Amino acid sequence: MESSSIAGLVLLIVVIVVAAQTIKIVPQQHAWVMERLGRYHATLTPGLNFVLPFIDRIAYKHMLKEIPLDVPSQVCITRDNTQLQVDGVLYFQVTDPMKASYGSSNFVFAITQLSQTTLRSVIGKLELDKTFEERDFINHSIVSALDEAASNWGVKVLRYEIKDLTPPKEILHSMQAQITAEREKRALIAASEGRKQEQINIASGGREAAIQKSEGERQAAINQAQGQAAAILAVAEANSQAIQKIAAAIQSTGGMEAVNLKVAEQYVNAFANLAKAGNTLIVPGNMADMGSMIAAALTIVKQSKSVV
Repeated sequence: MESSSIAGLVLLIVVIVVAAQTIKIVPQQHAWVMERLGRYHATLTPGLNFVLPFIDRIAYKHMLKEIPLDVPSQVCITRDNTQLQVDGVLYFQVTDPMKASYGSSNFVFAITQLSQTTLRSVIGKLELDKTFEERDFINHSIVSALDEAASNWGVKVLRYEIKDLTPPKEILHSMQAQITAEREKRALIAASEGRKQEQINIASGGREAAIQKSEGERQAAINQAQGQAAAILAVAEANSQAIQKIAAAIQSTGGMEAVNLKVAEQYVNAFANLAKAGNTLIVPGNMADMGSMIAAALTIVKQSKSVV
């Protein structure tokens, strides 16, 4: 009874082992390379797979996702004999698990070494200043060279990115001094251009102001002349109207009597004002002559009336 139970237990263990060797579950985005009796037989895809126990074996396991690979830092010599410390990161993907298994003993190491040698070759063709400007060219050149070689290894090189380009400290100091000098030069040029534009604006503004001032003075002179002419015309018109009214008044009834009275009043007022203006008073030698002088003035008025 005990022997039968032991035999059953052994049989169960054998069944479990055989089942474990027969059933293979491959995860998503993975590929397993199976060998049968030491030779490549098939590539197991994700999911449930069955193999022959003790005859088939899983020789290689590959991940099909995109894999980043850090490329170690190295010293590169530029075309103008300047040392650069360069490191980068490489992105690749296994596209053919069979070639990745048998095309190279270590495709990761092979890709790393090839990327370093290609980087040194590309950097050696460029001058120091160009290496900072041509990063895209460097990355593209490395990807093209690696992709051509890695196709035999079942690997697709997707991208290469330079992380750091570090020149020696002496070169950094000289580059910084050059950049500082260039910035100072641009600042001086900008300041001189600003002063030049300022002088141009001042001159242009002065010219415009002088033109506006002369135009204003010209217009003011014109306006003043027109105003004086209008005033003279207005005064002349007023005098003309006054003379016409005086003449009409003289010709009217009682006009001459009013003129005689006005002349007499003005004659008397003239002597009165003369007495007020100074200490010396000149009077006619014969006061009776005053009447004759008034008569003479009236004669002039009458003659003027007859002429009108």
